Amino acid sequence: MKLLPTHRAHDAQHLIQRWRMLARAAGCRATVLCEVAGMPVLALESAAAKAGEPAVYLSSGVHGDEAAAAWGLLTWAEKHLKDLRRGSFLIAPCLNPAGLVLNTRLDHRGLDINRRFHDSSDEICGPWQQWITGRAMRFGLCLHEDYDGQGIYLYELNHARKTQGHEIIGRCAPTIAPDPRTNIDGQRARGGVIRRRTLPTHLPGMPEAIELHVRGCPVTLTFESPSEFALDTRVRVQVKFVESALAVLP
Repeated sequence: MKLLPTHRAHDAQHLIQRWRMLARAAGCRATVLCEVAGMPVLALESAAAKAGEPAVYLSSGVHGDEAAAAWGLLTWAEKHLKDLRRGSFLIAPCLNPAGLVLNTRLDHRGLDINRRFHDSSDEICGPWQQWITGRAMRFGLCLHEDYDGQGIYLYELNHARKTQGHEIIGRCAPTIAPDPRTNIDGQRARGGVIRRRTLPTHLPGMPEAIELHVRGCPVTLTFESPSEFALDTRVRVQVKFVESALAVLP
């Protein structure tokens, strides 16, 4: 697997260029949702998604200080070009490029866009809403990192009774072990899985995964790798997470 030189971790222009090249190679349509700080916020759709086949939604780069999520998604895509050509995918590769450059959770306005996905007037989240509206989705994967993480973990929103996250975490565990905490960010966790049975009401705004779920995506998983671990290892576990979710989820 081709890994990322450390000095390129926050080079959003290079990341975007790689995604443009990948879109051409995979036959995906690349759309500019908006521009922020002179950089495009890209969205990709595969040919099957464009034709209306229920899609897998993939996103990263919502928080700019979580670089391995953004590079992990790109590394997965470059590794699986054939899957992108054949399958149905909607991809938001870096929703906060200015934050990536600045190495900050916030965007170019000093806002956390992961509390603004409900807001149709937001300059990033509004175009994102327009892009996903009416799309049929199989499931959604939102890639993140956690400064306080002691291992990998995920949040699961799922209409089905069966929890899928444990098998996915198990497949990723040889790369980075699950976070051992039983309470993560005020949520009960078991083996690195937080299964949300109800939508949280304490947040000041709507995160991406919850907004997707409210809009009809039957399963959303938010994956967190520990951002204090080595970058290459975090990139590898992000790749493994996407591969594992695609293998496990229907």
